[in-house]
Amino acid sequence: MARVYNFSAGPAMLPESVLSQARDEMLEWQGSGMCVAEMSHRGKEFMSIAAQAEADLRELLAIPANYKVLFLQGGASSQFAMIPMNLLRGAEGADYLNTGSWSKKAIAEARHYGSVNVAASTEAVKFTRAPAQDELKLSADAAYVHYTPNETIEGVEFPYVPETNGKPLVADMSSTLLSRPVDVSRFGLIYAGAQKNIGPAGLTIVIVREDLIGQPVQGTPTMFDYKIHADNESMYNTPPTYAWYLAGLVFKWLKDMGGLEAMAAVNARKAKRLYDVIDASGFYANPVDPIARSWMNVPFTLANADLDDLFLKEAKAVGLTTLKGHRSVGGMRASIYNAMPEAGVEALVSFMQEFERKNG
Repeated sequence: MARVYNFSAGPAMLPESVLSQARDEMLEWQGSGMCVAEMSHRGKEFMSIAAQAEADLRELLAIPANYKVLFLQGGASSQFAMIPMNLLRGAEGADYLNTGSWSKKAIAEARHYGSVNVAASTEAVKFTRAPAQDELKLSADAAYVHYTPNETIEGVEFPYVPETNGKPLVADMSSTLLSRPVDVSRFGLIYAGAQKNIGPAGLTIVIVREDLIGQPVQGTPTMFDYKIHADNESMYNTPPTYAWYLAGLVFKWLKDMGGLEAMAAVNARKAKRLYDVIDASGFYANPVDPIARSWMNVPFTLANADLDDLFLKEAKAVGLTTLKGHRSVGGMRASIYNAMPEAGVEALVSFMQEFERKNG
């Protein structure tokens, strides 16, 4: 069976060359006599894989030396708790921007550990835009400011990095990290689940400024203390070794592709191509303010929702899968992360145009 174009929001496509290399190394990694999944995480073989992956990630993102890079488990959802546990540092609360489903989850979790000032919210307009900088009502005593640069469900993306009056900026970059360059020095902490642009599910990346770790709230479990993980090079316990290895292969692939500037150019073209087809049509629509449209997750609706099931059925028949929108939004959603080739987007827009011709 031929591989399909998988538009899933995550777990998402992986680069085919990465999968091919993993297949070739499945039974034996570079003369070690074993699969990476069988290696001791403290053995020299895996330690070399881990060190190289971190070095490549640091190079891709130009991560400053005063930032720790952690390879953790628990997904971005665990970070919703770990962030206030580690970053409140005696403060009463933090500022959060409410711009979609994942922001709401982060806010709800943070309220278990301190007060939350919702400094901006677009819920009243069904999360169809990003708040402007002058709409942010930041508090003077917040420990940090948290936001979600890209909301995967609603397809809303911030077109700017918020200014925070000197407070550490915390960003859930699960769906955008490695899709383009980012100035890490503007952030106190960046976190991302791997299963979109980084690797398979099971790995979570945390990039945190060193001065923000080491004073967790009283009672924080050992496994939720960033300093414990930093001091033990992400190996306080057994890490998700195979996912870490695959992420390392993705980092190499990104470097071979020309780095994050080259990847950004590809991603911008893919998004523009899809939005242009939607905007040129009276049959398809995207509800998001054009200046805040996501590069990574493109929701769209059909003029006649009764055709949704037929659209999905016929798309799947030609190898275009996982296009159903999130149940809270409906319609369709095409997630076009790094590993989605431009040919996949071309196949989708060609199908959309033909489907409109037949059913519009």
